[in-house]
Amino acid sequence: MKNIVNIVVRSFIIIVFVILSSSYVIKVENKTYSNSINNNVNLSTMALKLDEFISNDIYSAKDTFTGDLTGYVYNCPLCNGHLGCLYKYDITDGTTTYNDDTYGEVRIVASSKNLPCGSIVRFNKSFISSKPVIAIVLDRGVRGNALDLLSSDINYALNLGRSVITYDVLREGWGK
Repeated sequence: MKNIVNIVVRSFIIIVFVILSSSYVIKVENKTYSNSINNNVNLSTMALKLDEFISNDIYSAKDTFTGDLTGYVYNCPLCNGHLGCLYKYDITDGTTTYNDDTYGEVRIVASSKNLPCGSIVRFNKSFISSKPVIAIVLDRGVRGNALDLLSSDINYALNLGRSVITYDVLREGWGK
């Protein structure tokens, strides 16, 4: 009887050892080792870094243009309170921004047909913002490479005046 108990206990210890060993191997497989710096890098950290690179890619310029920047309001002489690209988007309440699925809340600009509707542009203008201005093309009515920034009131639009800017195109159209 003592022999049987001894065999069962040994078998149990071997089974426990095998189970613990296999789970340890799985844990080791979740890490990558770098011999050059003797540090191990967790795969989830690598995935987060990859996500950071991907999100940074949406902010890299696809093209760059130079053109005039002016301001306009929803009730200008040739305006009707609706946007040329999203006609049902009513801006008569003073709306000057749009919530884009990728870029979040962005300013609204008018462009020529050189830039398709839904294009995202980035430009620097220190008296507008200390950070780069991200805007979406939702209206028409300018020529060439000019941009017309939708403003909440006529004084703001007039203060913009006409200045030459260089702007980056971050996205061409809605799905590109």
